[in-house]
Amino acid sequence: MGKTVGIDLGTTNTCVSIIEAGNPVVIPSAEGSRTTPSMVAFTEQGDRLVGHIAKRQAVTNPTNTVRAVKRLMGRKYDNPNIQRALKDYPYEITAAPNGDASVKVMGRVYSPAELSSFIIQQMKVFAEDYLGEEIIDAVITVPAYFDDSQRQATRDAGRIAGFNVLRIINEPTAAALAYGLHQNIAGKIAVYDLGGGTFDISILDISEGVFHVLSTHGDTFLGGEDFDRRIINFVVEKFKEDCDVDLRDDPIALQRLKEAAEKAKLELSNVTETEINLPFIYADDDGPRHVQFTFTRNELEELVNDLVERTISLCGEALKDAGHSVSDISEIILVGGQTKMPKIQATVEGFFNRKPQRTVNPDEAVAIGAAIQSGIIQGDLEDVLLLDVIPLSLGIETQGGIFTKLIEKNRTIPTSYTEVFTTAEDYQPLVNIHVLQGERPMANDNKSLARFELLDIPPARRGVPKIEVTFDVDANGILSVSARDLGTGNEKRVRVKAASGLSETEVQRLVGEAENYRQTDLEKQAVAHLANKADGLIYTTERSMQEFSSYLTNEEIEQIKADISRCREASASNDKDALDIAIGELEKSAYRIADVMYQDVS
Repeated sequence: MGKTVGIDLGTTNTCVSIIEAGNPVVIPSAEGSRTTPSMVAFTEQGDRLVGHIAKRQAVTNPTNTVRAVKRLMGRKYDNPNIQRALKDYPYEITAAPNGDASVKVMGRVYSPAELSSFIIQQMKVFAEDYLGEEIIDAVITVPAYFDDSQRQATRDAGRIAGFNVLRIINEPTAAALAYGLHQNIAGKIAVYDLGGGTFDISILDISEGVFHVLSTHGDTFLGGEDFDRRIINFVVEKFKEDCDVDLRDDPIALQRLKEAAEKAKLELSNVTETEINLPFIYADDDGPRHVQFTFTRNELEELVNDLVERTISLCGEALKDAGHSVSDISEIILVGGQTKMPKIQATVEGFFNRKPQRTVNPDEAVAIGAAIQSGIIQGDLEDVLLLDVIPLSLGIETQGGIFTKLIEKNRTIPTSYTEVFTTAEDYQPLVNIHVLQGERPMANDNKSLARFELLDIPPARRGVPKIEVTFDVDANGILSVSARDLGTGNEKRVRVKAASGLSETEVQRLVGEAENYRQTDLEKQAVAHLANKADGLIYTTERSMQEFSSYLTNEEIEQIKADISRCREASASNDKDALDIAIGELEKSAYRIADVMYQDVS
């Protein structure tokens, strides 16, 4: 059986892990980093850049560099959170024909699932390069509070990237696996997961290899991005007071502000004050303008205090849903990069009256847990049972616009529920089934997942026909619904279609495109490896030539210099064949120097 990877598809960074010899291993990127920025960029030359290389060029190419796309997954363009965020991003967020939130870059509209697939595909390349074999299967994580549409969009992203997605697993649950499997944690635990874009709190009961999720709560639009935005707004308002200019109107200035906010936030986790310095951020008739001032930890904590308190309020809700109090919790696990902030650590410790666990890197815990789950599914890890839950109630709209819940939130999955309904009018020929997800009492206030009709109901007075509605939620937390007329046996079954709006045909088309691009990516990676080899060879050859030049003839020195020059030119050209030839010639020169060295030693 082939290897399976676990992928933490994060708002800010993405991480991939595997199980080797029974232990989880985080796979580094081509640059040696254990996490990769969740960024995708497009250049005027037609190149697509992912990860660190995309982040490095973001300031000079802000309108064509996409970040935090996870926040758009499974959402409509008119969603209030999306509308509030429009000014926070230098790239264009637009409405797809079906109303989905999408991204427009260089005249083409990309769905969030497609953009996310580029990031996942890069993880696939890293894993295959590390293992030296093709990887087909993956477990991908999502925030626990992701709804059905967002989960399906994430699964579509994995499929487009070329994976068979074995399981969609909740991020806090994955983190609990990472801690619980090797840290001997047991009892009632709380997983506090504050990442780049989302917040989750899950309460679990761990005992003898059984990981039972009791409740989960969260906010899919609360994370490090919002902390950064508070800093950005703080800087923007200070500059506006001085210069009467809104820096958010300039995409390049906005990207510089974003990077400065991230840098300041990270530094203030280790020091009590830092400098925000952005020279030449703006220019007018009076000349260039700069941003430069001291920013303190106290100022940051004051700016984000309500965000931190919001997470604590959700912790209280999760405890209430689980039927437990703070005193019942034996361990608290912190997950997500934003939990490195001292204010968060202190606030969580104050609420739970217990110091949180940080023995696993919070940036890697979720990916490690996903790899563990893949090992459980594949049978590589035994004596572990995971019992997860659905985060939000599922139901249908009934007479009067009422939301009737069929499966309550925090029900262990997989699960199924059936209930019999009837018609609301005399001689009603069909029944319209409106499937929703949420906690509000009225249908219009909840998330609409799907609509379908059960036709050909025999004429009868209201209340006579019996319509059996069944909800099935699989282990991924994804819903299927069926409706059956008990009188005729007529049945309609639907797999709820995600708000990502990707039909099976569209997914297959994108899978093909991704595979074609994958070949291009592999070719670029091969060139990059050769260029790195060339750089290393040039460096060592030049040093050796200088050290042993007295033992070389003038003709040999000139030949080596010419080979070094050709190697540099080939490296700059990105021509693989030329690089192969140039490296081969320079290696001959390096061997000649080696011969001289050995002769000198003897």
